[in-house]
Amino acid sequence: MSFVPLSHFLSSVFFVGSFRRHRVILSAGLLGFGLTGAALLASQAKSTGPTPDEALARLVDGNKRFVAGSVTHPNQTAERRLAVANGQAPFAIILTCADSRVSPEIYFDQGIGDLFVIRNAGNILDDHVIGSMEYAVEHLHASLIVVVGHSKCGAVSAAAAGGEAPGHIRSIVGAIEPAVEKVKGQPGDKVDNALRANAQHVAGILRRVEPILGEAVKTGHVKVVAARYDLESGQIELLP
Repeated sequence: MSFVPLSHFLSSVFFVGSFRRHRVILSAGLLGFGLTGAALLASQAKSTGPTPDEALARLVDGNKRFVAGSVTHPNQTAERRLAVANGQAPFAIILTCADSRVSPEIYFDQGIGDLFVIRNAGNILDDHVIGSMEYAVEHLHASLIVVVGHSKCGAVSAAAAGGEAPGHIRSIVGAIEPAVEKVKGQPGDKVDNALRANAQHVAGILRRVEPILGEAVKTGHVKVVAARYDLESGQIELLP
């Protein structure tokens, strides 16, 4: 079964307004992100920040340190805290699960101001998530987006189990169901298959969504990658 169109997908998950509307809201609220203080730092990031491949290599290297137990805890000093207090220039955007065991700054061994992190159950998309990414790409000049699913994900397990989820949890399960359907009947663990497919599905949408992210991907300024984090080994696996 193929994935549902973007319009249907977004309408099923916490969708508020059109892309046009969220861009207006986002523009009006930029001061809430400290845009004035961040302008200089973001401008410098645009000209000196890592390329998408360099940013990915930086994350991969950090994860290798984490797995090996040789983390360096970069950019976590009092000096770094003061340096970024008036502006941010993260080199990568991470969309991952809200699960308490999956903190990107820890498993990628990064520090304050390095990552623009967005978390929700099941690492799913809605208008606010996409708008936040657009802000980080257009104004902070982040060059990489990584969608990270993780082993034993409760949200994916609920979607794979089927049945009716209570309350607003239903909207989360509904967003993951296309991935569950895609891998139905495949050999192996159905939850693990689905969490991989879900991360890939979300990454695929982000590569195409207009007007900002899709264009940035087309021009090579941004790369979108799907990945799987293993709770036991701590290892990040990049997905095709």
